[in-house]
Amino acid sequence: MSSLTCGFIGLGLIGGSIARALKASRQDIRIIAWDPHQGTLSNAQKEGVADIIASAIDNSFSQCDYLFLCAPVKGNDANLAAVKTVMKPGCLLTDVGSVKAAIHEAIHAAGLDDCFIGGHPMAGSERVGFINSRASLLENAYYILTPTASVPGEKVSAYRDLVAQMGAIPLILDYRQHDYITAAISHLPHVIAATLVNLVREKDSEDGIMKMIAAGGFKDITRIASSQAGVWQQICLTNQDNISSLLSDYIGMLTSFREKLEQGDPSALYRSFDDARIYRDSFLNASSGPIKRSFCISMEISDKSGALARITALLAECGISIKNVAIAHNRESEDGVLKIEFYEEAPMTRASEILKEKGYQVSIRG
Repeated sequence: MSSLTCGFIGLGLIGGSIARALKASRQDIRIIAWDPHQGTLSNAQKEGVADIIASAIDNSFSQCDYLFLCAPVKGNDANLAAVKTVMKPGCLLTDVGSVKAAIHEAIHAAGLDDCFIGGHPMAGSERVGFINSRASLLENAYYILTPTASVPGEKVSAYRDLVAQMGAIPLILDYRQHDYITAAISHLPHVIAATLVNLVREKDSEDGIMKMIAAGGFKDITRIASSQAGVWQQICLTNQDNISSLLSDYIGMLTSFREKLEQGDPSALYRSFDDARIYRDSFLNASSGPIKRSFCISMEISDKSGALARITALLAECGISIKNVAIAHNRESEDGVLKIEFYEEAPMTRASEILKEKGYQVSIRG
């Protein structure tokens, strides 16, 4: 296995996580990085993630076997001109964006089709920036590759192997198919979540009763509405046609459901819910994908002074970090009055075990 030099144009959450995963999976990786934030580069070098930090997109990157475009979508397009002047022959160019059509069009316009494979690691977090990057973010996550028609097959195979070495699951798709699929399973759900939250905001009473008693079902279905507005604005604008088409289909399904409801058709209503239940239950319960699974436990606690403090202290003593703690006042679909959320699955599982050993009734809510 020959050594590899990988360049990163942008080193945020995703770029940083890929760089860390490369370092963790291979000892022969050398990483060159540039980011507009000097603090990010300094941290990457201090932590041993970046071997060389560049002051610009310059000849430092002419050594690279792989070049990762990890800036926001518009930034990647703008960086292409500089990248093209410093790439060595045989360098493989890739990106990490969640919409592929725009970058493929920019690559074609730049005459770089024979060295580009689009990339989309279907992993993420509400926490952003290099400081929150981690190699484990890619573990068992689908990593979609969208090679151009003219990129050599051996380059596709080599990149697919590299992605697998990082612990991710490579999946090769046409970039147009990718954008339609992600519109359905990622982009449209964000639109639905945001509009449902806005519906409740507009229809709520002045004293906010809807907001106050919003139960588990509403919170679960709208959790992703807390995502960064600017990111989703750009995704909607770059995948506009696919989202609009699927939104029309969804509106048609809602209209059909309203007709069943107005007709009072019990069989049709039952089929609608049961078909959805059966299909939903067939999904793999995994954290890979653009809509991240939450890691929560629910439990009963007594309404006594210090009850909550004892639980949090117990977990802290065991070195378990808690992301969020909430008391469920509406028990419509909750398994316990206390809900504790964690950043990852392993501490959630460990916390459940510890609390059960202490006699607490605990349920895991994924």
